[in-house]
Amino acid sequence: MKQSAESIVYVIDDDAILRRSLSSLLRSYDLRVETFATSREFLEFPRPAVQSCLILDMQLEDEDGLTVQQKIGNAGLGIPVVFITGYGDVASSVTAMKGGALDFLTKPFEDHELLDAIQRAFAIDKQRLERERSLAEVSRAHESLTPREREVMTLVISGLMNKQIAATLNLQEITVKVHRSQVMKKMKARTLPDLVRMAEALGIEPAEKTF
Repeated sequence: MKQSAESIVYVIDDDAILRRSLSSLLRSYDLRVETFATSREFLEFPRPAVQSCLILDMQLEDEDGLTVQQKIGNAGLGIPVVFITGYGDVASSVTAMKGGALDFLTKPFEDHELLDAIQRAFAIDKQRLERERSLAEVSRAHESLTPREREVMTLVISGLMNKQIAATLNLQEITVKVHRSQVMKKMKARTLPDLVRMAEALGIEPAEKTF
């Protein structure tokens, strides 16, 4: 399984021997690996914005994996988590899955089981990164709009026609057309539905209709 250098597998496990074993296994498949003994070390590590996944032991010395999973969620990290555990605990696995875990592997597991889980995690994380990059691009485009263009955009996605926008903002209709054209150009929106989807992604609410 050869991966791009822009892929990282993170491992959190308090067992140094297991960390070395997992690291050796994954590196033998040309995977970049970063290992940590605690969740604190992981959360403090400067993680680049590349596709990645986290291999997390369910039972750590000072905290359980579910608590770590919650910490990661609270930190706003969308990284896919693959749990490993020394025993099959149905209740814990259900809780982990509800918390967003991708897989739950019971030791001893086959190498291919872990590698398959990592492949699935990378595919999911790639989609997440693409969504985040797309949202960041849309956000930058919105920030490039002038205050008046933002007003026009909000009214456009609210379903108002040019003459209604002109009346609302006390502008000439031709001026509204110019602003609207600039909004579409700067936002790189080809159609009105495109612009509406962008506004939804940015959390922009349509204006209340008062006409």
